[in-house]
Amino acid sequence: MRSYMKLERDLTKGSVVKQLIMFALPFMLSNLIQSFYNVADMYIVGKFCGPAGISAVNIGGQVTFLMTNLVVGLCVGGTVIVAQYLGNDRRKEVVECIGTLLVSLLGAAVVITVVMLFISTQILNLIQTPEESFAQAREYLDITIMGTLFIFGYNALSAIMRGMGDSRRPLYFVTIACALNIVLDYILVGGFGMEAKGAAIATVFSQGVSMALCVIYLKTHDFVFDFKLKSFRFYPHHFKVLMKVGVPTSIQNVISNFSFLVLTTIANQFGVAASAGLAVVGKYNGFAIMPTVAVGSSISAMAAQNIGAGQLDRAKKNAAYGAASCLCSVCSDFPAVPVIS
Repeated sequence: MRSYMKLERDLTKGSVVKQLIMFALPFMLSNLIQSFYNVADMYIVGKFCGPAGISAVNIGGQVTFLMTNLVVGLCVGGTVIVAQYLGNDRRKEVVECIGTLLVSLLGAAVVITVVMLFISTQILNLIQTPEESFAQAREYLDITIMGTLFIFGYNALSAIMRGMGDSRRPLYFVTIACALNIVLDYILVGGFGMEAKGAAIATVFSQGVSMALCVIYLKTHDFVFDFKLKSFRFYPHHFKVLMKVGVPTSIQNVISNFSFLVLTTIANQFGVAASAGLAVVGKYNGFAIMPTVAVGSSISAMAAQNIGAGQLDRAKKNAAYGAASCLCSVCSDFPAVPVIS
């Protein structure tokens, strides 16, 4: 397989077990650190604003996280298809697939932002947001919704890099952004008394930084996609394959997140203290499933590259070792990897 970019990593050679560990570990840490965005917001806002602040950040964050899970599932399609084309050394298709993914998510981000800003109040009413935290929850939700483009952009670029075999750089970028988020939280919430609104501003700004770091790195390291306006093109046949892979994963992610949103709605009926308590417990539960999520997504990229390279036996080993590692912790379903004809 010809190497045509500096950040590319060939996942079709070497020890399968070592490749899986080395690829999955940075991915797991990235997910863990990305989750600290909302945890840091909850902790710092709770420290200065009490249970009402914790409840507000959790409720607003859950609605935003529902959208994030939707795009993460679709980005799995990008990881898989880019990895397959890379394994088959089809550079032109890699560029077309990346352009299609970015254009699709840009359009989705604009539509979701506009729609959600119109219905945010109705959503908060629907999930029984406590009166004490309602105003802060609405401010947090509205501001984070305006950062949807950054959320989608970072996740798309991270998925593309993982499809290329690079799971380390997304970890570096999200670590920088998370540290920045914590500093800004203390400045805006603690220093300026902006409550949940300050935490939301810090989160959106930090997410924008993480996306910008991705773009800058890719543009300066011979990335196959040049980010010029003419390269942002939509190819229906690539979009169809992206949806074929990504939609089932998106549905799975959204259903899982929606079930916890239902629990939040029930807790909200018992007041702000119960709402804040569930928020804290929910974060611990989310951390528990991260290892299997990381391994599952890593298998997607590794198996896809090997399928693209025609190494079906190695792809089966990827799945077998990954499934065995997940069964040692908790059960998890992995996205299917179709073969590109």
